Amino acid sequence: MPAIAICAPSRSITPKDADRVRALAAEFPGVQLHFHDQCFLSDGHFAGSDAQRLAALLDCANDPAFDAVWFARGGYGAARIAEDAIARMNGPAGFKTYLGYSDGGMLLGGLYARDIGKQVHAPMPTDIRRDDGEAAIRRSLAWLAGDKTGLEGGLDHRPQAAFNLMTLAMLTGTRLMPDLTGHVVLVEEVAEYDYAVDRLFFHVTAALPGIAGLRLGRVSAVPENEVAFGHTSEQIAEHWCSRAGIPYLGRADIGHDADNKIVPFGT
Repeated sequence: MPAIAICAPSRSITPKDADRVRALAAEFPGVQLHFHDQCFLSDGHFAGSDAQRLAALLDCANDPAFDAVWFARGGYGAARIAEDAIARMNGPAGFKTYLGYSDGGMLLGGLYARDIGKQVHAPMPTDIRRDDGEAAIRRSLAWLAGDKTGLEGGLDHRPQAAFNLMTLAMLTGTRLMPDLTGHVVLVEEVAEYDYAVDRLFFHVTAALPGIAGLRLGRVSAVPENEVAFGHTSEQIAEHWCSRAGIPYLGRADIGHDADNKIVPFGT
């Protein structure tokens, strides 16, 4: 019976969010959810101070009573505590599964780089707020209960990793960046101008030598610029992959939406 600890390394959720997720979890008798009180704290932009967020993450990761740590929400914040958290994780942390996406990719990347536990790109509790968000929550809960039907449909025998494009760009060149040589890398983005997506691909493709290929998830909520950029997100991805010698492998079923599918890191 998997016991899942939920904390918020970045931004907070509300008790109402947690109650709605708990109600859905009742459909999965094998899954036990434990929301850390820190999930509901507020300190400006963040779910509590850096010290509070760090302590909660370590509480969840280092407690042998839990089988997995589920990040409650994205939004900037994980980068401020990730290195300190990883340095202070102990034995039980290495046997856990860590689930999240968006800003949670800072932690997923850092944990993957150090071979601490199993990392999974997956919907988070805050997705309950989306249209059809219940489907996203059920997808993660079902995966935790052993149902693999929510996996992204294009995964194959090669090692995989999935990131928000901005998050991956910020990881590159840092001590949190994993070695993605030989991996198929899936990326998605939200709320960035087309020219900003182009700039991100310029940076990311130059920083990923030796990957097996790149797949593009959804690029959504693109702001309208005063002058149309003139290239679609897929054209942008194909352009920069071609320049960097990275195989472009087509689309991926991930994104900042309720249809976001599950991608375990590695093989």
